[in-house]
Amino acid sequence: MTVTLRIATRDWDYLTPLLLGDITSKHLDLKITRVSTLLNDLPGSSEFDAAEMSFSRYSSAMAGGQGDVIGIPCFIMRGFRHRCIITTEESPLETLADLKGKRIGVTGWRDSGNTWTRAALRRAGVGVEDAFWLAGRLTAEHPITDRLDGFGRPGRIESDPAERPMMDMLRNGDLDAVFTPFMPNGYFANGSGFRQVVRDFRAAEAAYYADVGYVPAHHLVGIKADIARANPWIVEELTRLIDESQVMWTAKRRKYAETSPFVLEELIYAARMLKPDWNDSGREQNRAMIAGFAEELHVQGILRTPISVEQLFPGLAA
Repeated sequence: MTVTLRIATRDWDYLTPLLLGDITSKHLDLKITRVSTLLNDLPGSSEFDAAEMSFSRYSSAMAGGQGDVIGIPCFIMRGFRHRCIITTEESPLETLADLKGKRIGVTGWRDSGNTWTRAALRRAGVGVEDAFWLAGRLTAEHPITDRLDGFGRPGRIESDPAERPMMDMLRNGDLDAVFTPFMPNGYFANGSGFRQVVRDFRAAEAAYYADVGYVPAHHLVGIKADIARANPWIVEELTRLIDESQVMWTAKRRKYAETSPFVLEELIYAARMLKPDWNDSGREQNRAMIAGFAEELHVQGILRTPISVEQLFPGLAA
């Protein structure tokens, strides 16, 4: 018997072997829909059975006792965060420690990526109480929406009443730095006027990895609980398909590196600096990273009480 599973994910290039049919399953017919934004309500979706999910929002849901979605420790998005803190070219800021007492913009307070970025700052001695935070839209092209998500505190964590784009505020000196998961349009051009706070962010991230032993995860795969419980094998099979697609794509990327003039150097660096299993799925393989994220959620006040690795990924997801 073949089961059809409809999944919504971002447009990750390593899913190409799955989309092209190079990686297949005899038992699972995977229908992938690429989306630009994550689903707000997987349990209420009639269109999808599984989806890429925010690690932070999934953790909050589990802490609140939800049981409609089973999170799979197949982390579909990972990445270091030192590179995601930007400032102006003329700024005197050079290190994460320099951000103490500064005005920092964030694109969403609860976001997994921003949680990890604040974790990096905390390791540098800059906690939530050591800076002033403004949540807002990155550019005028981004929508105006609630980015505080209930975590605002007057005088410490606020939104701009005028909803000014944060890149404009950074340029004008109303912000000292901005956290952003993706660089804004124009950022890569010569003369953009912006740069990473940590100029050699690759070296800083390598040092971070040597210290903690993992690459932070931002998104995971979630599946409707009733589907997973009716077909327990789906969790393992879905994980296998995604993992094998990543392995195949990495091999092809290394062979066809000419798609970007200097990507070969990056591929060599990553292969030699990271452990071979850095991107493996599974609860036990990722225990240190999961526990580290859970601790940050609690320390930063996103979760009121601590949550364990087993509470986040029980039963079928182990």
